[in-house]
Amino acid sequence: MRVEIHGHRGARGLWPENTLPGLIRTMGLGVHALELDVALTADRRLVLTHDLTVSPVTSADTRPVRPDDPCFPYVGKPINSLTLAQLRTLDVGVRLPRHPDDPFAPTQAAMPETRMPTLGAVLGLVNACEADAVRLHVELKSDPTRPELTPDPELFTEQVMDELERHGRLDNAAILSFDWRIIGHAAELAPGTPRFALIELDTLHWHDDLGDDLAAAARDAGATTLSPEHIMVDERLMAQTAAAGLDVAVWTVNDTTLGARMLDLGVSGIVTDYPDRMRELWRERGLPLPDPVKPLKPATV
Repeated sequence: MRVEIHGHRGARGLWPENTLPGLIRTMGLGVHALELDVALTADRRLVLTHDLTVSPVTSADTRPVRPDDPCFPYVGKPINSLTLAQLRTLDVGVRLPRHPDDPFAPTQAAMPETRMPTLGAVLGLVNACEADAVRLHVELKSDPTRPELTPDPELFTEQVMDELERHGRLDNAAILSFDWRIIGHAAELAPGTPRFALIELDTLHWHDDLGDDLAAAARDAGATTLSPEHIMVDERLMAQTAAAGLDVAVWTVNDTTLGARMLDLGVSGIVTDYPDRMRELWRERGLPLPDPVKPLKPATV
């Protein structure tokens, strides 16, 4: 069975998350899939960010988009209250110098002056790199318990699907969400596109009547893969997913000992902040490795 390495937010342990330079370096390292997070701005642009509010951990204010902007500073504001122009003033490559106690501080390379990209820019970059072997795992950030921060799930899903189709990527992508309403809408809009039902202990209360069989509930919601937090993965869950006909992609696994245990349990994918570590585990196990993507060549005149 094919077992995949999925780069989490690119490779968060190595480079700033959800950024163009981070994603292109992750492809150059070699992963089967790039996982990234998408939210919707006030002017309905799809941007890469993990949080529904501007995070002080991954973002720093530089300047207002105009001198009299009453929304400034932008850090801490809801993403859906800010325009793309406002969000593009943020420096999102500053985690390392600003947060020395952050768990990724010892390993993540700082990339000052990095800007928050749009999903369209990412798709254009991946296509320009001719990275056809790399699947894009697009997580739609949606919290049904915080509707004031969350776009309409059906319209949000449709907009993401339209953007993927516009760039010719719908057949080489997957839709991910903790909000299983999005999984259901994606199943209706593009039944051929894989759908990952994300689940963790902290968000179990988002779902009604899950029962004792998480895998069956995810399948019934429209998922093709169950993607649980690693502490939830055991023999019982693996048996349930096999019975439901689902694969298992476990997150977030950064230790090779834990990775080995997950492989022994039979997962089909490991989501990691450190694809370099998982590549070493793959070599030890004799598993097929994804090919690195060659960097873009400078344009010649």
